[in-house]
Order: sequence, then structure tokens, then C-alpha cells
Amino acid sequence: MRAPIPHPHSPSPSLSPSSAPLGGGDLAAAITVQLSTQLRRVRLHGFRHTGPAAPTRDTGRAASTRDTGPAAPTRDTGPAAPTLVAVAHGSRDPRALPAIRALLDRVRALRPGLSVRLGHIELDRPLLADTLGELRGEAVLVPLLFGHGYHVTHDLPAALAGAPHLTGRIAEPLGPHALLAEALYGRLLEAGAASGWGTTAVILAAAGSRAARSAQDTERTAQLLSARLGGLPVLSAYASAAAPTVAEAVQALTARGHRRIAVAGCFTAPGHFAAQCAAAAPGVAAAPLGDHPALARLVLHRYDQALITRTGSGSESVRAATVAV
Repeated sequence: MRAPIPHPHSPSPSLSPSSAPLGGGDLAAAITVQLSTQLRRVRLHGFRHTGPAAPTRDTGRAASTRDTGPAAPTRDTGPAAPTLVAVAHGSRDPRALPAIRALLDRVRALRPGLSVRLGHIELDRPLLADTLGELRGEAVLVPLLFGHGYHVTHDLPAALAGAPHLTGRIAEPLGPHALLAEALYGRLLEAGAASGWGTTAVILAAAGSRAARSAQDTERTAQLLSARLGGLPVLSAYASAAAPTVAEAVQALTARGHRRIAVAGCFTAPGHFAAQCAAAAPGVAAAPLGDHPALARLVLHRYDQALITRTGSGSESVRAATVAV
């Protein structure tokens, strides 16, 4: 139990008169000693103590770790929290890596003390296999991808299988989720797509996949974005492997009478697909999501979700509070 902090207006029990009277010099010395003791307690319980917790006089036990500083704005993960490994696709575009690093810096700022690492599936370093090879203990792989495509369902499990020294689990991809819709909405506003909402439709561009579930994820994200836009029509389109393309989606919307069409992209960073989709936009094209605050919160949300599920090995689940959405 923590030693109580003396009320500033209450007489301290340690300064109460003893049965034997003290002389003037002895009394002054005793008061000095007791004041030093109380000041040391105030520093400890008032969070000014920055070193290791010292034993308290009343219990002889180390002070609680809660007394080492004010609470962080988000959940304290503790030293044993699994490492968050953000898995990016990778790109030859030199702007991609700085954009991903900026996103992860924002994630670290939201969760101080959490170990956050980066691994790429291809094209960029560090590669995921190299990142996993350097880690020990537990890790949660959070794909910076927006649906259940081949990378999520095959490449990530294969990467974990190649790192048997780790206890790992794979989080859900970033989409679909309301926080993703919020980030897409924010980038559209920044691009100036807010003017003329009444006669504007939006194309949601994604990388594309042959996996049916990935297309379903994109369609659901389009629905969430439409709801965030107050019911504005949002049509999904793809850079590869699926139809329609952005150009085909533009034609379809134009045929329906839309003349001001904006393009939002499910891309975390600049790259070939993002540039291809933006080039096909007839008007406003929103920037990649990058370090949008809602996307950073979503990364942590997926990490937290993964911590309350069982791993494939049947180990006990680890409880974790999710970030507010």
C-alpha cells in the first residue's frame, strides 16, 4: 500500500510531540529530519521522482510503477507488449518509404513505449523476413493493406512460418473500417473535393486482387465512405487484377450524369498504382493516406484486436484495450 500524502493543512503524525520533551536544538534537528522525509515523499508521489522507485518508509517495498510519472494519453503497453510489425507492400517510388515512416512515427506518438517496426513484402528495405529475423518474443503483424488479398492470406502466414523463433499473429487488414473511411474523407477534403458535393461522385481506387474477398472488402469500404459523405455515390475501381478500372468507372459515372468526379485512393503511400489511378481522374484526385491521424489510430486498433484473439498454436490470448474509434 502506498504511503499516504500528508494533507498540507493537517498536523503530520510524525511531528506530534513525544512523551519526552526535546530541547530547542534537538527539536529543530528533529523537525529538519521530518521535513526532509515529507519532502522526499511529496517528490515521489507528486511524480517528480524520475529514478528507480525507492523503498517507502512505511512498507519497505518499492513504490508502484504508477508513481514514476503522469499517465500517458493512451494505454501503457508495458515492457512485455508484443512488437507491432507494420507490413507495407513496398514501392520503387522514393516518396513511399518516407510516407510509411511518417505514419509509423504517428503510431509511436499515440502509443509511447510500444515497439513499432517496419517490414516490406518486396521492393523496399527492410524486407519483412529481415525484420522478423531480428526480433525475439512476440510480434503482431499489421498489414498496411486494405483487404484480404494474396499478400494477407498467403505471404504473411508464410513469413511467420519462416520465423519459428517468434510467437506471432496476423492482424486484420486496414479495410474495411470506419476509421479508414474517415481518413479517405479527410484526404478528399484536403484535395478540395468539398465544393459541389451535390453533383459530384467519388471513385474509390484500390490496388486490386483476384481474391473475391478483397473485392468485397473494397465494396464495403466504398459503402462506409459514401455514408461519411452523406450518401454521395461512391464507385469502386481497381489498378489491376479486377474491374472496373478508374477510367471505366469514370465512363460509368459520366453516363449517369455526373460531371464532377473525385478519386480517393486506398493507398498508404505514393507508388505506381496510386499514380496510375490519380492520372485517370477527370478532376480532383486525393493524395495517398500516408500519416493521416485516423489511419494511425486504425493501425493501433488492428494491433489491439489481434491481441485478444488466439494464435494458431493455441496459446492463451493476451488481453488489450482497443483505442477509441
